[in-house]
Amino acid sequence: MLASGLLGSAAPVLADQPAKQIFGAAKLPAILPPSPIGFYSKGCLAGGIAIPNDGATWQAMRPSRNRRWGHPDLVALVERLSREAAAQDGWPGLLIGDISQPRGGPMLSGHASHQVGLDADVWLTPMPNRTLSAQERESLSATSMLKPNTLYVDDRVWTAAHARLLMRAASYPEVERIFIHPGIKKKLCDTWQGDRSAMGKLRPYYGHHYHFHIRIKCPPGANNCRSQSPPAQSSGCDKSLAWWFTDEPWAPAKPKKNDKPAPKKREIQLSDLPAACAAVASAPGPATEAQVTFGTADPIGRIAGANAASAVTASASAPMPVPGRIPVPKPRPSN
Repeated sequence: MLASGLLGSAAPVLADQPAKQIFGAAKLPAILPPSPIGFYSKGCLAGGIAIPNDGATWQAMRPSRNRRWGHPDLVALVERLSREAAAQDGWPGLLIGDISQPRGGPMLSGHASHQVGLDADVWLTPMPNRTLSAQERESLSATSMLKPNTLYVDDRVWTAAHARLLMRAASYPEVERIFIHPGIKKKLCDTWQGDRSAMGKLRPYYGHHYHFHIRIKCPPGANNCRSQSPPAQSSGCDKSLAWWFTDEPWAPAKPKKNDKPAPKKREIQLSDLPAACAAVASAPGPATEAQVTFGTADPIGRIAGANAASAVTASASAPMPVPGRIPVPKPRPSN
């Protein structure tokens, strides 16, 4: 069974609507071949899947936000990290923050990125040895790794397991970069004794002392996805890191000489996103979240095949079409 499109089967998706209102209203993903469309901070997600609220080595936080959705490759990588870190790094399990909305796109609040299903936030607080209640998942605060009012890691909360978790995450070939606070980067530069070949993927940035932000590369064949320039080949334990410990990054912006008030920032419209995002916004969704949750073999393909007469599809090797309903091929014969 397919659910109606994002705005209902009869309501057209208007190109001049704020994109965050359209994609923020989506409760379920688009039944289209998995595809990140556009750039991390300007795009959308076709064929997203959800990571379950609970796994043996993870728990999802802030479930009311409905941001547990991602490209299947990212969701699989987060699950792998949770499992391997628990087995080999002394990390009991991940507390997973925001990944993406069901159809990606701009969010009603929070992130500028996380729009194409290739970004995931993971708390630097280890998972407790019990299942958190629904209320705890909404109200529990993550733990800062910094000494109060400083840029430096607090050794009372930082552990060797934190370092092992971050270095494991950076070691995966699919990972393009990981955003962390400059103080955490410095701690790793100063203390990590293992393989440092992935150190350069750990990128210092504002915030990110409560959680780290995984970003993976555009998957192979994702022709609608625009990659970010790869980080420098160096470890990043150099002058570029030292800059963060000067006054310059933290100095307030200097006021402009003219007295004119700054114009109100224009909201991103659906028409500002890649054209294929309109098709994502208007595509049918699954009947239930359970149908498109990690752990089900090829959930998007299975639903699309079962609903070949009413689903829409797009070629995985060519740009996605602009809005319009396109019948999917008949299900492939079983082997």
